[in-house]
Amino acid sequence: MPQTPSDVKAPPADAQKSASGLYSKVLQQGDGAEKPNAIDTVTVHYSGWTTDGKLFDSSVKRGEPTSFPLNQVIKGWTEGLQLMVTGEKRRFWIPADLAYGENPGGGRPGGMLVFDVELLDIKKAPEPPKTPEDVAKAPDTAETTASGLASRVLSAGTGTVKPSGADVVTIHFSGWNTAGELLQSTVMNGQPAVFPLNQVNIEGWKEGLQLMVAGEKRRLWVPAKLAFGENPPPGAPTGDIVFDIELLDVKKAPKPPETPADVAAAPDTAEKTASGISHRVLQKGTGTDHPKASDTVSVHYTGWTTDGKMFDSSVTRGEPTSFPLNRVIKGWTEGVQLMVVGEKRRFWIPADLAYGENPGGGAPGGTLVFDIELLEIAK
Repeated sequence: MPQTPSDVKAPPADAQKSASGLYSKVLQQGDGAEKPNAIDTVTVHYSGWTTDGKLFDSSVKRGEPTSFPLNQVIKGWTEGLQLMVTGEKRRFWIPADLAYGENPGGGRPGGMLVFDVELLDIKKAPEPPKTPEDVAKAPDTAETTASGLASRVLSAGTGTVKPSGADVVTIHFSGWNTAGELLQSTVMNGQPAVFPLNQVNIEGWKEGLQLMVAGEKRRLWVPAKLAFGENPPPGAPTGDIVFDIELLDVKKAPKPPETPADVAAAPDTAEKTASGISHRVLQKGTGTDHPKASDTVSVHYTGWTTDGKMFDSSVTRGEPTSFPLNRVIKGWTEGVQLMVVGEKRRFWIPADLAYGENPGGGAPGGTLVFDIELLEIAK
């Protein structure tokens, strides 16, 4: 257990103070020569206390250091760790406005926080991608679609198949606003983005990526209406956005499951529980144990509304899903407990055991029909 610092209540006279109000004191000299930048990823050991001496978090206590991009943590850490070199250990007194605020809620500590941080490693971020010279406006040589999406090929691809529908794409991208400010870049993060094409929320990406083949790099000028819209969600960029996208891989989606013939209503042969769930076995299982509500299960599933519209499917994504059985809709919690491993069953789940009649937020309403295959039970 990390020992509470004797000076946890307030920074001592020999602590250094920055212009922002951050106090710090070196506890152990480092052996490195280079300091991290805000975009770098650092690995640290740390312990954090409130000024009344309460330990609220500690990687030391967990016995495992933590890594993170330095620009994705509280302001006091972003600033403070840039003062350090590898091997150094430093104590920080971080005022509320550089931490979580005075009364942050959500279980986070408020007020001034005290951290002992040891910088173990720095992973330098790649150089930011160069801002395109034509970032402000698409050149006359760009192709423009009927929707207003402009694009031009930066380098030809080696593939022959273009993604569509629920295909899973792997891409590297960088995005700028038309003033040339870099908004986001997987190139800098060093990790490509992977997603089903039909689940991306940028319409310009859905359209633009379908013009591409694997290995191709293309610049897209995406008007606001095809990006995050005229009234974007909090934190999303506004206006037109320019993207350089490299399509690394296309994984064709499995064929969507056929809509059940009995999707509109449960047949007379279906069993019905006291709560109102109708169900019937489609494929017998090989297991003998039934999961409990507290178990974690792995399943493949497809869901339809009673008019035959498929709204979700792990089958089309090509990847099963796992979850604690007591953290899903009530109809799943009850229904999956009827099954054994290897079994496939169809459920007709009434609205009160699903998402309700008019749930909003994109969730389907009314009675829902699910085909579920139970793959594994983790006790």
